[in-house]
Amino acid sequence: MPNRLRVFVCTPLSDELCSLVTSLEPRIDLVVEQDLLPPMRWAGDHDGDPHFSRTPEQQARFEALCDAAEALYGIPDTKPAQLARTVRANPSLRWVHTMAAGGGSQVKASGLTLEEMAPVEFTTSAGAHADTLAEFAVFGVMAGAKDLPRLQRLQREHTWSSRWAMKQVFKMTVLVVGMGSIGRATAQRFAALGARVIGVNRSIREVPGVERVHPATELAAVVGQADAIINTLPQANDTTGLFSAEVFANVKPGAIFVSTGRGTCVDEDALVVALQDGRLSFAALDVFAVEPLPAASPLWDMENVLVSPHTGALNPAEDEIIARMFAENARRLLDGQELVNRIDRVNFY
Repeated sequence: MPNRLRVFVCTPLSDELCSLVTSLEPRIDLVVEQDLLPPMRWAGDHDGDPHFSRTPEQQARFEALCDAAEALYGIPDTKPAQLARTVRANPSLRWVHTMAAGGGSQVKASGLTLEEMAPVEFTTSAGAHADTLAEFAVFGVMAGAKDLPRLQRLQREHTWSSRWAMKQVFKMTVLVVGMGSIGRATAQRFAALGARVIGVNRSIREVPGVERVHPATELAAVVGQADAIINTLPQANDTTGLFSAEVFANVKPGAIFVSTGRGTCVDEDALVVALQDGRLSFAALDVFAVEPLPAASPLWDMENVLVSPHTGALNPAEDEIIARMFAENARRLLDGQELVNRIDRVNFY
């Protein structure tokens, strides 16, 4: 119908939040069948229970609803192949909203051509995780600055050691790499702690709390200024392996490294070497190139590494934040306005 939007919910979403979406934008005709969706195991669990399965009849019903929708709340089963199948089968599809802030990588993995993607808008949930990941970055730098591994070891050994001077964050230069929503929130928090904050970004922009933003091409040159380095980059063609052996070779000895963006941005072999030879004193890692982190990875057993199972972004309010974001973008779509968090179909972020 004119000026209405038929939306199929193809990722877990509670009945309460389904009602919230339609109350915020009454022009949405929301289609959701909970028996077709895997149950969530925790807040923000957009994959749902991996043991969930559909009967052949349920799968056919699920795909038929995808193919009849004008917009999708989530990527079907969070599988790029299912996204490709739906886009190719549904000529009425106008918009797909991905749950992940880095949903561009899923769109890229679908293998859709530019011509196939042309009729469809793709958006992400960028911003939904900014505050939680900014806090993780502060936690990671604090853990390194205050010698958390050493303190934990001494406690396990029941050793009351001699005292030592710890690092102070307010005296640090903190380099935030990536000035998206996560990077901006991270910079704001370190600036509030009194740190000098500098940034690196693909494009130069002014960011509150950041003394200067350098172009990405200057990362290897500017990294030597930093006492702490934060990766907040998305996965994209031009970010893969950006934290390279050359970059780690130029860090200030004893620097702290925190990674909250995408693990593919980091050359993990080079990271391990930098942690072994002391160029980096500590690393707090919430993301990895391969997840789950393989059992053979040396990162597991390094005392100066904190391994987090990609949980730093989770927030009990995440699902509501995304639901509100979706409703706002639905309003924009229906009113002919530009959508927020549109995916770049060249770089896929």
